[in-house]
Amino acid sequence: MKAASPPAAPPHPACAVHLIDRRTGQVHRINGHPLMMLTRQPAEAAAELLAGRDATIWEARIDIIERRDTR
Repeated sequence: MKAASPPAAPPHPACAVHLIDRRTGQVHRINGHPLMMLTRQPAEAAAELLAGRDATIWEARIDIIERRDTR
């Protein structure tokens, strides 16, 4: 008989990850469009957006865009 596997962890909620210019507090834009990533792995997306950028100038903001039912 096969051993029962532990219950799967619920998927992470969908998030929007924005690149923020600390000098202005505004979302970074490219050709007028905000730089944003939609993801279920916000930490990895934030690291990707910040890679090679000066941390004194840039930060990543993570906004949860999907609400979970907690019942």
